Amino acid sequence: MIEIKNVKKIYDTGKIQVEALKGINLKIEKGEFASIMGSSGSGKSTMMNILGCLDTMTEGEYILDGENIAGLKSKALAYIRNKKIGFVFQSFNLLPKLTALQNVELPMIYAGTGISKRRKKAIEALKKVALEERIHHKPNELSGGQRQRVAIARSLVNEPAIILADEPTGNLDSKSSVEIMGIFQQLNNEGATIIMVTHEPDIAAYTKRIVTFKDGSIISDEKVENQLIAEVNK
Repeated sequence: MIEIKNVKKIYDTGKIQVEALKGINLKIEKGEFASIMGSSGSGKSTMMNILGCLDTMTEGEYILDGENIAGLKSKALAYIRNKKIGFVFQSFNLLPKLTALQNVELPMIYAGTGISKRRKKAIEALKKVALEERIHHKPNELSGGQRQRVAIARSLVNEPAIILADEPTGNLDSKSSVEIMGIFQQLNNEGATIIMVTHEPDIAAYTKRIVTFKDGSIISDEKVENQLIAEVNK
């Protein structure tokens, strides 16, 4: 599903060059649920931005769903972001004036999906995250956990090759965090490929694989032996 080959990222400020990624090699197979960990400055956020086609690499190859991303222009990258990648962010990134249903429909509007089809798919996605009774509520009428469920539903609607979750529990209390991890586990059990950035070991324990970054390099890549299982509160 994903293959990263000798990926380097150098930020050139003019006076100094910062090597954020130092020749990363990484494979993520279809159906995996992996977390990327590391302290601030480790390179994990840079890696996530490259995986999400939000930033470009200085050197190397990135194969996503059989397509080499390296060297693509911004328009092509925008298309891939919309069609092949579902994003879930710490800050939810919901539009405050839109309802849950309308927020979930947004990626399909950009993709040119017709009204009736996108309405149906948005409702189906909200049912998957147990929010079908709140579809007409706006973000300020929802709890933090419910807002993140809307964001997860939005990430699903274009049937992406991968879901990228960047600190998805960072703004949530512990109970909501476990519920969100339960939804991710449920989606993974249904076949979704999920990559999650987190700095919390207790959250990473709900995934199946932990890749740890330090100073721009991968220092460990291990299977989670005793994966925690979260129950989804319907």
